[in-house]
Amino acid sequence: MSHTLAHYPNLNNHLLQIWTTGRLGIMADPVEHAADQPECPSSQGGGLLPPELRAWMLLLAATGAVEQELRSVVKGNLDVSHDEFLVLCLLAEQPEGLRMTRIAELLGRPKTRLTYQIACLQHAGLVTRKSVCGDKRGVEVALTEKARRLLAEASSTLSETVKRALTQVVGPAQREAMCALLPDLVGDTQDSSATA
Repeated sequence: MSHTLAHYPNLNNHLLQIWTTGRLGIMADPVEHAADQPECPSSQGGGLLPPELRAWMLLLAATGAVEQELRSVVKGNLDVSHDEFLVLCLLAEQPEGLRMTRIAELLGRPKTRLTYQIACLQHAGLVTRKSVCGDKRGVEVALTEKARRLLAEASSTLSETVKRALTQVVGPAQREAMCALLPDLVGDTQDSSATA
């Protein structure tokens, strides 16, 4: 059985709390460290964790910070829950829609929970559901024009919220550590931009 972070719903919040309280020294200002707390480690490591794992932990903390900031903005602008917003975002990238099983797989959540969220979105006029031809159990979900309009209207505010949350969490040292997660990808991106 494949496990995703969604199978551990409290992990993200717990990691964010650890990292932002400075227990691992990543987010706290070095001047404000209590005597029993370690100094902020360099992005090069030197500790027990390899750079890839440290970068993954930073990514989790950044994701948690963005989610926390987005919750109220999403509710205020779109009048949907954060989880429903994630469904809308997935569908926004798929104009033809997605099967329910694929949405559940991408979000790492049980189909029963997703069924309720899709019903709420459908009731709000934001998605449509239709049976998949030739598969009596298959259901495909797509955005309505109303949902597309709302997402377009809110995109600037949502984008600024994401940027603001990331800048609060990810500084230069953290960006460097996160780049260590995919060094080949960073190199490939730099190479392709130089040749373009």
